[in-house]
Amino acid sequence: MDLDDNSRNLVQALTNGDPEKISTSRFSSLLASKDRDYLLSSTTQDDQVKISDLEGKAIGLYFSANWYPPCRNFNKVLIGVYEQLKSNGSNFEIVFVSSDEDLSAFNSYRESMPWLSIPFSDLETKKALNRKFEVEGIPYLIILQPDGSTLHDGVELIYRYGIEAFPFTEEKLEELRREERMKHESQTLTNLLINPGRDYLLDQTMTRKVCYLSSPACRSFCPFTLTFARYPHPTIGFPFTSEVPVDSLIGKTVGLYFSAQWCFPCAKFTPKLISIYHKIKQSLEGKGGGEDFEIVFVSNDRDQSSFDSYYGTMPWLALPFGEPIIRTLAKYFDVQGIPCLIIIDPDGKTVTKQGRNLINLYQENAYPFTCAKLELLEKEMEEEAKRLPRSNYHAGHRHELTLVSEGNGGGPFICCDCDEQGSGWAYQCLGCGYEVHPRCMRAVDPATAASVQHT
Repeated sequence: MDLDDNSRNLVQALTNGDPEKISTSRFSSLLASKDRDYLLSSTTQDDQVKISDLEGKAIGLYFSANWYPPCRNFNKVLIGVYEQLKSNGSNFEIVFVSSDEDLSAFNSYRESMPWLSIPFSDLETKKALNRKFEVEGIPYLIILQPDGSTLHDGVELIYRYGIEAFPFTEEKLEELRREERMKHESQTLTNLLINPGRDYLLDQTMTRKVCYLSSPACRSFCPFTLTFARYPHPTIGFPFTSEVPVDSLIGKTVGLYFSAQWCFPCAKFTPKLISIYHKIKQSLEGKGGGEDFEIVFVSNDRDQSSFDSYYGTMPWLALPFGEPIIRTLAKYFDVQGIPCLIIIDPDGKTVTKQGRNLINLYQENAYPFTCAKLELLEKEMEEEAKRLPRSNYHAGHRHELTLVSEGNGGGPFICCDCDEQGSGWAYQCLGCGYEVHPRCMRAVDPATAASVQHT
């Protein structure tokens, strides 16, 4: 008997003589239990869908939980993509694998979902799926293809490409990557920020100056607002905005600032960015030569009022609230969390997507955020580190902290003092992992550190 005969007999044995059931057998082994051959539908708790009905479809296994905000955020995006695919008649289904803490939370979360679910009570199947696919964090979306292939980065694909990622094959994804590379190569500031009905950005500074010059009743107040720009006007509410042509930014280094008033990390980072923005602007004005820096606020606010209030604290430009291009930019730059600062060079090309981290590391010295400048800053940091104490005690921690580098026990971290990301050098507690930026280190004697109540 040759190899082909052996293979044919194996398939027949696995599928009771029906080769068409091979993919159903695969899904059953993953999703069924000895007492259950169905999944819960999206309509009511009692409605059931046979696992065999998934035959021939691409399946997304969606590991998620109601208690985790990133899951709830992604859930909204995934629902939009799923409903578009179903309305188009696409052969795709999603199965929810819950990490909720109790049945009530599971039912509440499932009410928002238009897809199938593994019953909450089937802990063994859920544990087996988590082990098999090595799920280490949520949200997590695995795409199972009818041909047996598997994609593990479904969350990233949905965020980056949306409905265009379907049918999630390598051929389709390579096509999308190729198109993405071509877009980045031909990228300009105008094709990023302009749409057919708008070629401008919002600005409030010019309106404030007009107000100061033209209204005697405002003269006693406006000098203050010109110094501390963009706080609400005491008599007219939020300041009016003027329109600035996008073309006026050509030749400048530009930061696209994705942020929102409701976001706590944004509320902490925005004042820091305002301070750095002013320092960079002042430095460039002092140098002369026509070089300039600008920021454009790309709002993720939930309503116009929140946008007006938040933008009222900012000294830079903004895209109008609710602009469709905002979602396009978030997908284009693969923005998966805020605050996010994308840096565009004077030629309109992307310099870095890590502007926030670079501001935290180097403050105004990060400008113009180029590789050459960052290499220089890293060398300066290396030289500075040679002069730092090898260990010290910090006012916010009771244990001794040791100076570590990326190649010597360190790496990317969240500073326990300022709550911002860091990399390179850090002071680290080798016992419990507490880490701070060297600049956040507030040295104290061991006795004072020992009195600290938290670690």
